[in-house]
Amino acid sequence: MSESIPVTAEPLADLPAEPIASLPADVPVALSVDLRERAAVLDAADELAKLRERFTLPEGVVYLDGNSLGALPATVADTTADVVRRQWGELLIRSWDESGWWTAPERIGDKIAPLVGAAPGQITVGDSTSVNLFKALVGAARLAAPGRTELLVDAATFPTDGYIAASAARMTGLTVVPVEPGEAAAAIGPATAVVLLNHVDYRTGRLHDLPALTTAARAAGAITVWDLCHSAGALPVDLDAHAVDLAVGCTYKYLNGGPGAPAYLYIAERHQESFDSPLPGWNGHADPFAMTPDYAPAPGAARARVGTPDILSMLALEAALDAWDGVPVEAVRAKSLALTDFFLACVAAYVPEGKVESVTPTEHARRGSQVSLRTDNAREVMTELISRGVVGDFRAPDVLRFGFTPLYVGFADAERAARTLGHIFG
Repeated sequence: MSESIPVTAEPLADLPAEPIASLPADVPVALSVDLRERAAVLDAADELAKLRERFTLPEGVVYLDGNSLGALPATVADTTADVVRRQWGELLIRSWDESGWWTAPERIGDKIAPLVGAAPGQITVGDSTSVNLFKALVGAARLAAPGRTELLVDAATFPTDGYIAASAARMTGLTVVPVEPGEAAAAIGPATAVVLLNHVDYRTGRLHDLPALTTAARAAGAITVWDLCHSAGALPVDLDAHAVDLAVGCTYKYLNGGPGAPAYLYIAERHQESFDSPLPGWNGHADPFAMTPDYAPAPGAARARVGTPDILSMLALEAALDAWDGVPVEAVRAKSLALTDFFLACVAAYVPEGKVESVTPTEHARRGSQVSLRTDNAREVMTELISRGVVGDFRAPDVLRFGFTPLYVGFADAERAARTLGHIFG
C-alpha cells in the first residue's frame, strides 16, 4: 500500500509544462477562480474532448469507473449485431475463413500492440487475464536459467495474481518471495528466476517503475512478467523499448472491450521460439487441423493460443479498439495527469479538511490514471455518490477509487465528482 498523502491543492500547479495542445500554459491555476468556469475553459481547449462522441454514455452520469469497466464504444453494438446475424447466422461455419475468425487473436493483438509499445506479431488475444498470467509465469520459469529458485511477486498485487503465482511456483518448483515494488530492484539476485509486478497498483493507482525494474531483472538474468491491467490504454508502456520479456493485460478497462472481454499475452519476439506454454491446446498447434497426437507449437505468439477463440466477445473488442484510431497514447497520458491534478485540487476545495486523504502519489512519475481516496464509511460514501450520478467504486476497507479515462472523461466531470463528494461531507 502506498503511503497516505493528504489531499492538497499543490498538484494543480504541477500541470505538465507542455502536455498537449488542448491544455495551453496560460490557463489560470489559482484556486480562487471558479472551478466550474475553469473546467469549462479546459474542456473547450481539450483536443481529445471530441473523442467522447465515440462512446455511448448515459445522460447525466459522470462515469469514473473505467478502471474497472470501460464505457461502450459507439461502434460495438452494430458490429456485434453483424457478427451474430450475418457472420454466424448466414455464413455459419464459413466465417472462420470468410469473416476472418481464425486470424482474430493475432489480428486484434496487432491492434493492441501500438497501445503498449510493441511491434506486430508479439501479442495474441484470448482467454482471461488469469489464464494468460498462468501461461506467462510457467513459460517464464521454463525460460529462466537452470538452478534459480525464486519467483518474486508484488506483495500488494491483485489477489488473483498472487493465487496464480503460488500455483505456478508449485508446478515449477519455485518459491514465491513477496516484495514491495519499491524494494524489488534490490531483492532481485542470482536466485531469482521470474519477477511478476503490476505496472499500476489497483488500489492506490501508484505507477511502478517498469523501465528501471525491468533493467534490474535483466541485469540479474531474471525473466520479467508485467501485469498491465491498470496501465494499458491509460499511459505509455513501451514494452519493446524497455526489453520486457512477457506481459499480460485485460481489455475491459481502459481499452473498453466490454465485460469479460478476452485478455492478451505479449511474448517478446526473442523468446517466442523457446516459449513453452503449460496449456498446449489444439489452437496453438503448428498444424491444428492435422489432429496429430503429438504437439508441435505454432510459430510466433500464436503458440500461446489454447482452445477455440471466443469470437463474439473478441470481435466486439476489435470494434471497440477502433475508438483509438488516430489517438496518441502520449496525449492520453498528458490529459490523464491534468485531469487527476484538477480533480485533486477540486477535492481540496470542496471537501472539508480531514474527511479524505489521497493514497495516490502526487508525483506524476508515480501516478497511474486513477485517484484513490481513503475515508471512513467508504462503501456508504460511494453508494451515495452513485445515487447522485457519480459512478466510481470502492475497495475494502476504506478506499474510494475514481478512474479517469481521457477518451471520454472531461474536466467538468472531475469538478462535478469532487463537488458532489463535498456535498456528501458538507
